[in-house]
Amino acid sequence: MSLNTVSVFDLTPPEKLQLVEDLWDDLAAIPEEIPVYEWQKEELARRKANLKSNPASGLSWAEVKLKVRSRYAG
Repeated sequence: MSLNTVSVFDLTPPEKLQLVEDLWDDLAAIPEEIPVYEWQKEELARRKANLKSNPASGLSWAEVKLKVRSRYAG
């Protein structure tokens, strides 16, 4: 009996992207099982405090999208 084994490294770039999307969707379905580490909580608290003390330091969603699109526009 012969087993054909395919490695994720043998997948094409679109297949790899689809795999990543499928894995992400699977993880997103169970957020309560995703570990949140102490350093992540501390970083979020630090950022929240920074934004509260300096509201002008943040960007709106529209500004973020514009910045990303201009950086990666072809």
